[in-house]
Amino acid sequence: MPVPLAELSSVATALDELTRRVVTFADQAAADHDDETASELFAVERALRGANRRLGRLTAPRGRRR
Repeated sequence: MPVPLAELSSVATALDELTRRVVTFADQAAADHDDETASELFAVERALRGANRRLGRLTAPRGRRR
Protein backbone atom coordinates (compact mmCIF):
# COMPACT_ATOMS: atom_id res chain seq x y z
CA MET A 1 0.00 0.00 0.00
CA PRO A 2 1.50 3.38 -0.94
CA VAL A 3 2.06 5.97 1.76
CA PRO A 4 -0.80 8.52 1.73
CA LEU A 5 1.39 11.61 1.39
CA ALA A 6 -1.51 14.07 1.33
CA GLU A 7 -2.88 12.63 4.57
CA LEU A 8 0.55 12.67 6.20
CA SER A 9 0.93 16.30 5.16
CA SER A 10 -2.41 17.02 6.81
CA VAL A 11 -1.24 15.31 10.00
CA ALA A 12 1.93 17.45 9.92
CA THR A 13 -0.23 20.57 9.69
CA ALA A 14 -2.28 19.40 12.67
CA LEU A 15 0.93 18.75 14.62
CA ASP A 16 2.06 22.31 13.86
CA GLU A 17 -1.17 23.66 15.35
CA LEU A 18 -0.93 21.40 18.41
CA THR A 19 2.66 22.47 18.92
CA ARG A 20 1.67 26.14 18.85
CA ARG A 21 -1.07 25.48 21.40
CA VAL A 22 1.27 23.57 23.71
CA VAL A 23 3.85 26.36 23.50
CA THR A 24 1.17 28.89 24.46
CA PHE A 25 0.31 26.82 27.54
CA ALA A 26 3.99 26.30 28.40
CA ASP A 27 4.75 30.00 28.11
CA GLN A 28 1.81 30.80 30.36
CA ALA A 29 2.93 28.23 32.92
CA ALA A 30 6.44 29.71 32.85
CA ALA A 31 5.04 33.22 33.31
CA ASP A 32 3.02 31.93 36.27
CA HIS A 33 6.22 30.40 37.74
CA ASP A 34 4.73 26.91 37.48
CA ASP A 35 8.10 25.45 36.55
CA GLU A 36 7.11 21.78 36.71
CA THR A 37 4.20 22.24 34.32
CA ALA A 38 6.23 24.49 32.02
CA SER A 39 9.06 21.96 31.90
CA GLU A 40 6.72 19.10 31.03
CA LEU A 41 4.94 21.13 28.36
CA PHE A 42 8.24 22.18 26.78
CA ALA A 43 9.20 18.49 26.69
CA VAL A 44 5.92 17.78 24.90
CA GLU A 45 6.75 20.58 22.47
CA ARG A 46 10.12 19.00 21.68
CA ALA A 47 8.47 15.62 21.10
CA LEU A 48 5.87 17.13 18.77
CA ARG A 49 8.54 18.99 16.81
CA GLY A 50 10.53 15.78 16.49
CA ALA A 51 7.48 13.91 15.25
CA ASN A 52 6.79 16.65 12.73
CA ARG A 53 10.39 16.51 11.44
CA ARG A 54 10.03 12.76 10.94
CA LEU A 55 6.79 13.26 9.03
CA GLY A 56 8.52 15.93 6.97
CA ARG A 57 11.19 13.44 5.96
CA LEU A 58 8.52 10.99 4.87
CA THR A 59 6.65 13.53 2.78
CA ALA A 60 9.74 15.12 1.18
CA PRO A 61 10.48 14.21 -2.42
CA ARG A 62 12.63 11.07 -2.60
CA GLY A 63 15.74 12.95 -3.72
CA ARG A 64 15.51 15.31 -0.74
CA ARG A 65 15.06 12.70 2.02
CA ARG A 66 17.78 12.31 4.61
